[in-house]
Amino acid sequence: MSYQVLARKWRPRKFSELVGQEHVVRALTNALDTGRMHHAYLFTGTRGVGKTTIARIFAKSLNCERGQSADPCGECSVCTAVDEGRFVDLLEIDAASNTGVDDVREVIENAQYAPSRGRFKVYLVDEVHMLSKSAFNALLKTLEEPPPHVKFLLATTDPQKLPVTVLSRCLKFNLKRLLPEQISGQMRHILGAENISYEDSAIGELARAADGSLRDGLSLLDQAIAYGGGALHADDVRTMLGSVARGQVLGVLDALAAGDGERLMVECTQIASYSPDFGGVLDDIAGLLHRLQLIQLIPGYRPEADDADDALADLAARLAPEDVQLYYQIAVAGRRDLMLAPDARTGFEMALLRMLAFRPGDEPPAARATPPRAASGRAPARAPSPPSASTRAPAPLAPAPAPRVPAAETPAPAPIARDASGRPDWEALIERAQLRGPFSVVAQNAVLRERDGQTLVLALQPAHMGMAVEPMVSQMEDRISQALGETIRLRFVSESQADAMQTPAARAAKARDSAQSAAEQAIEDDPLVQSLKRDFGARVVPQSVKPLGNEPGAR
Repeated sequence: MSYQVLARKWRPRKFSELVGQEHVVRALTNALDTGRMHHAYLFTGTRGVGKTTIARIFAKSLNCERGQSADPCGECSVCTAVDEGRFVDLLEIDAASNTGVDDVREVIENAQYAPSRGRFKVYLVDEVHMLSKSAFNALLKTLEEPPPHVKFLLATTDPQKLPVTVLSRCLKFNLKRLLPEQISGQMRHILGAENISYEDSAIGELARAADGSLRDGLSLLDQAIAYGGGALHADDVRTMLGSVARGQVLGVLDALAAGDGERLMVECTQIASYSPDFGGVLDDIAGLLHRLQLIQLIPGYRPEADDADDALADLAARLAPEDVQLYYQIAVAGRRDLMLAPDARTGFEMALLRMLAFRPGDEPPAARATPPRAASGRAPARAPSPPSASTRAPAPLAPAPAPRVPAAETPAPAPIARDASGRPDWEALIERAQLRGPFSVVAQNAVLRERDGQTLVLALQPAHMGMAVEPMVSQMEDRISQALGETIRLRFVSESQADAMQTPAARAAKARDSAQSAAEQAIEDDPLVQSLKRDFGARVVPQSVKPLGNEPGAR
């Protein structure tokens, strides 16, 4: 007997055998048991989640020789014929290859005839969105008022492409993507029944790679069993999928937490030696960061048993929550941008180096807190910002003074000027707080409108409001609080009037324009230049003139 692939051998034949999709099963079961059935059903969802399987079980339930019910016998000639794909009153049409109006017209003409063996003639149209516009128009009347012995079951992966006139004539059921836990549970059931040995971590790798599709998962399972010579081993599965072990991903995060660039590159090299799917590795990193954030922010949360509890708990204690958020965003963006990189490995390494570059290691010492768990070779991580200004104690400007050493003391910086309402000089505060990089972009384009208690209200033009997000704002608050010696909160408001925005960036641009104009005028007024223009027809190219103050090393 020829081998039958697992996806076909274990295809559900009853509603009770379906994995997931309980909402669809319940609705169809009630309709069959009460006899309140619609004439047209539309099943939508990604590939491999059970659209055509549900449609076939529904057709079997309608025509079972032992009576119409939600639990067909599976043994009569009708049920057997449906399972084997040879039931004459179940007409399966692949709309991807039968898109024309002539194909639909044939369906319409045949629909008027009574079924040959069953109670109902069932039309199962797969990938119905592929039908042409004229084919849809030809189908509409019959779809709305079919003969009483006809049922239409439509399936599609792209319901947005269906005309609204078709959608309005169908009962629509949206099938969900399966969770990894649901897929892994079905895999364990199948492997047990097939008497195939397996490792739990191998099942987890396959379930995640299935991406919500049980059919894809079972196809990968077939491939992995063949690759492993009849058994399922985690190392074989990772090699086949181009994925890496969870411990290696943890090693990357551990190097990031320690700020150890050299070890980070060693981890990258080890991962690259497996020739992995680097996009999948970034997905794994994002997944672990998600679990880290759950541990940090959700009281009582416990990771899954196979998630290396101790290692995750250790990382959660050493990484600040806002840094986990930042790393997650970089991992997701790096995944998206891989196709733009010179090669996948370069894009992967640059994403990790971006995490390292944005690690807040250049903050004043007082902005850092002793980590909950100290260990040799680990750099302390900045403590998370408390939730409200009223409970956060002011951070000191500097560590407690040491015994006086007259020759070694550094004069304290002059206090930042403030106006009558207590507003500090915003430009001086930017410089004192050492707001650089992305912090500088936000700060330089903001105007300090008012001070409301411990809150500084900053106005931004709408184009820049998208940058005032966490964890950027929390880190800016920490640095400004350090510079002022008091706890400060920031609140950003949007202002669309460009004339009212006297930002540091606008003033700097105006100063640059003024200096540029003065430099160009000085060149024009130079006697030698005037002589060259008069005698030789020379002209000054404005873009070639730069103020001396903008020259590198200018004094």
